[in-house]
Amino acid sequence: MSKVIIIDDEFLARSMVKEYLKKHPQLEVVAECGDGFEGLKAIQEYEPDLIFLDIQMPKISGFEMLELVENPPAVIFATAFDEYAIKAFEAHAIDYLLKPFDQERFDKAVSKFVAQSRPVAVENTKELLNDAQLPGSNNRIVVKNGSKIKIIPVQEVLYLEAADDFVKIFTKEGYYLKNKTMSFFESFLPADMFVRSHRSFIVNIQEITRIDPYEKDGHVAILKNGAKINVSRNGYGKLKGVLGL
Repeated sequence: MSKVIIIDDEFLARSMVKEYLKKHPQLEVVAECGDGFEGLKAIQEYEPDLIFLDIQMPKISGFEMLELVENPPAVIFATAFDEYAIKAFEAHAIDYLLKPFDQERFDKAVSKFVAQSRPVAVENTKELLNDAQLPGSNNRIVVKNGSKIKIIPVQEVLYLEAADDFVKIFTKEGYYLKNKTMSFFESFLPADMFVRSHRSFIVNIQEITRIDPYEKDGHVAILKNGAKINVSRNGYGKLKGVLGL
C-alpha cells in the first residue's frame, strides 16, 4: 500500500483526484491539503510515497513547497497552466496532468508511478527543482528558519554571499541559508536589481552608496548598512553598466 497526499487549493480538483483513485486500491489517501503550508506539514507527518500537487496556490507555490521538503516524495503535477507544466516537467516529473483530465489520463499517470521506483522519483524531483523556475516566482525567496518558514521579498535582500554548499541571504534582520548555488540566484533574481559583483557576492544595487578602489584592479561596494562587498574587475564592469556610470 502506497500513501498519497493531495495538495490543491481547489476543493473540486481534490475531490476529482480522490474519485479517480478509487480505481487504484493500492494507493491510500492519507491527507488532502488546500495550500502549500498544509501540504508541507502533511508530508512531514505522513511521509507519503506520492503526492498529487497543484502549482499555483495561495501563500506559496507547489515549487516553493517542494524546496522546503528534505526528502521529496514522488510527484504527479496537476495544473491548468500548460505554458510551463508541459515544457518544464515532461522530462523530469513522474507525470503532469493538465486540467481538466479524465480517468484514462489519470490512470496512465498512476501507472508511471507504479512502474517507477521511489528513489528515481526523488532524484527526478530534485532535478526538476534545480532546472525549472515558476514564472513570476522570482519576486520572493522561501527559506526555512528553524521550524518556521520565511518568505523574503527580493527587495528586502541586501546581498547574497556564497558559503560552501549554501548561499547566505542577507536582510536587515540578519541572514538566512538556502541550499542553492550562486549561479541559480544570478539567473533567478531580477537582473535590473541584482548584480553578481564577485564570484562570491550578488548585491542589490539599490543598497550601494559608493564603490571604492581596493587592491590592484579590484573594488569594494559600500552598502547603506555599512557592509563591504567585494567587486571583481568583471563585476565592476557589470555594475557600471547597470548603474549607468
